Amino acid sequence: MEQEVKVTIHRSEAENRTEEPPQQDSIPHQLEELGEILSDSLSSFRESDAYDWILESTEKTRQYIKKNPARSMLLSLGAGILFGLFIKKGR
Repeated sequence: MEQEVKVTIHRSEAENRTEEPPQQDSIPHQLEELGEILSDSLSSFRESDAYDWILESTEKTRQYIKKNPARSMLLSLGAGILFGLFIKKGR
């Protein structure tokens, strides 16, 4: 069972006078800007030729796997073994 507990921290009057008030608006504003930048970047990527190429390649890969399931499984197994060997040598 979870409960919310309110915590109040009291400061001395000298500390309260020397500090500037906290800026509560800056972080949400920065997150909003970041969201807009990411949204614009994703929109421009979706309009690019690279995105179309990725979609075509994905569909070709799906069709190949449907036509050749055993070969696809063996290729995946071989790639996994090679990748594992490279990682193991790196340690």
